[in-house]
Amino acid sequence: MVAFNKFQGFIERVYEAEINFASHTFRIALTNSAPVATNNNLADITQIANGNGYTTGGTTTTISASSQTSGTYKAVASDVVFTASGSMGPFRYAVLYDDSHANDALVGWWDYGSAVTLATGETFTVDFDATNGVVQAT
Repeated sequence: MVAFNKFQGFIERVYEAEINFASHTFRIALTNSAPVATNNNLADITQIANGNGYTTGGTTTTISASSQTSGTYKAVASDVVFTASGSMGPFRYAVLYDDSHANDALVGWWDYGSAVTLATGETFTVDFDATNGVVQAT
């Protein structure tokens, strides 16, 4: 499982009620440029080129469940699958952001360790952890 890295501004935005996992739309964007923890908005991220199976802004994920246990909140998201219709990439990072937020607030990212390029018909799945959730906050 690839580790989740949160953007520093994410926690403040949650506690100030700018990000709502119960009602907002979340998306996964792909980039080959390393995100920085101090990035705040999708505009701070250089996405891969539009086309060949990737649409600028990424693909929607659905928050399928959420819960709180002993003071820890967990949100579970559906996996996202990208399918190449031509050479897609390269990308190394999947970035989760709140598409309902006025500035497309960044939540976190996953580093896949090396650049990935998909050939026509190949797929790449951003596989979220159904047990621990896509994010946890205490």
